[in-house]
Amino acid sequence: MNIYINDLASFLPNDPVTNDNIESVLGQVNNIPSRTKRRILKNNKIDTRYYGIDGETGKASHTNAQITAEAVRRLQPFSGFSLEQIECLCCGSSSPDLLMPGHGVMVAGELQLPPCDVVTTAGICIAGVTALKYGCMNVASGTVENAVTTGSELASSYMRADFFSTEVDPRADLKKRPVLGFDADFLRWMLSDGAGAAYISARKNRSGLCYRVDWIENRSFAGELATCMYAGGHKNDDGSVTGWRQDQNSLEAAKENRFAVRQDVKLLDAHIVSTAMERALPEIVTKHGLQTEDIDWFLPHYSSDYFRDRFYQGMVKGGFELPYEKWFTNLPEVGNIGSASIYLLMEGLIRSDNVKDGDKVLCFIPESGRFSHCFMLLTVVSGED
Repeated sequence: MNIYINDLASFLPNDPVTNDNIESVLGQVNNIPSRTKRRILKNNKIDTRYYGIDGETGKASHTNAQITAEAVRRLQPFSGFSLEQIECLCCGSSSPDLLMPGHGVMVAGELQLPPCDVVTTAGICIAGVTALKYGCMNVASGTVENAVTTGSELASSYMRADFFSTEVDPRADLKKRPVLGFDADFLRWMLSDGAGAAYISARKNRSGLCYRVDWIENRSFAGELATCMYAGGHKNDDGSVTGWRQDQNSLEAAKENRFAVRQDVKLLDAHIVSTAMERALPEIVTKHGLQTEDIDWFLPHYSSDYFRDRFYQGMVKGGFELPYEKWFTNLPEVGNIGSASIYLLMEGLIRSDNVKDGDKVLCFIPESGRFSHCFMLLTVVSGED
């Protein structure tokens, strides 16, 4: 059975935020300008991004469930379905509004859906595509006739200055030893907010272009590598992670900024390219008999332009080189939205004048949480008319 992504939609909250205005929106931790911001922005080459924050008050303007629901609503005009007709809703995110219940049911509540299959996928960047995979499998199995899947992030909820504890020794020299370590501070200039949604069915569109899903492959190296990106705990000297509920005094976790999103940059630098491009990709290419000449477009989700050439060189080393003229990105305009990014990439490409019937599109979604990666092959198909 063929499975199609009939439509894609996205929602980006509020006005775009330029590099000069980030700290005025997110705030300064301990009223001290970040020492890492300029260097990180120079490397990631993100020009604008979006936050679910009121620029005047600094307060949250949206919840994750709200921005996700808005992306779903924007599917309706083109796809011609009503919310009441959704048979499966699957939502992926790394920044749900609550620890429980699941993000999916909170979105269903925002949409006021009638009873249907609702699922939540957790993780970081690949949470959006695992949601997509579940929706595709549900339709392919004949369990449902349609599915709506989403990827969304409200990273600003972790990044606002008032999220961080600033209770420090008043005698400390905060310019030499800031409250917020580099592993958390640099992510404040890397992550942003937004949501993407897809409508999936077993029938291609009556007119226009859509995607046929040929396959979705996930590979995780968590069995052999330590945790790299995390929140809600602290990393021990031996590489293990202790969650906030395992601490003897879990109430102290907030004061110690253990809910901040952190990344082990040395571990990231050592393994993100090799696991994705030199190990996962060659195996998947062999499995599906893929040739470089088969691919018309490459949609890579990367968090920073810093990784663009490194991923390319990794592809070359892995024996599957796709030249830059086949790459499509919107990172400078919309920023890194984690699990939502692949939805905006797919939407941006199919809405452009660049694609045509029969084009093969290879999508790449890496995740540094514990080095889990996804590759997905799509085919652009024209409508029935």
